[in-house]
Amino acid sequence: MNLEIVDGDLLDQDVDVIVNAWNRNIIPWWLLLPQGVSGAIKKRGGYAPFRELGKLGPIPLGGAVVTGAGQLPYKAIIHVAGISMWWRSSERSIRDSTRNALVVATEQGFQSIAYPLIGAGTGGGSPDDVLAIMQDELAKCDYDGLVRLVRFRR
Repeated sequence: MNLEIVDGDLLDQDVDVIVNAWNRNIIPWWLLLPQGVSGAIKKRGGYAPFRELGKLGPIPLGGAVVTGAGQLPYKAIIHVAGISMWWRSSERSIRDSTRNALVVATEQGFQSIAYPLIGAGTGGGSPDDVLAIMQDELAKCDYDGLVRLVRFRR
């Protein structure tokens, strides 16, 4: 695995697929206020990925599912349930989301993937702590492509 840590905007990364830090998909997507990564995807990529996501039903905490990328230039978006119904992340949800997104990327044949810091922001996690958890989990994974962790900076 080629692991990079960069500062910037997730939606400006030159990769095959991006990860959306989502929720368990229990509340209809159209009831949720656009914020964070999901809000940026809706604003720049349109609603198609979320309509598709809504049809997939509930996602287990830490689970990952794939949809199209809408108007974004990616092959797909991998949505992870990194936060609970109480809008909080945990070390386990971050680890499971990180690993399961990589499993989906491998199964789909994607050669490069960019992650936001899952569970930071809306999930309440400290960016430094989340970054350390994600790096530790990725070190245990087998992936032949590029993995980019993106710390959001305007």
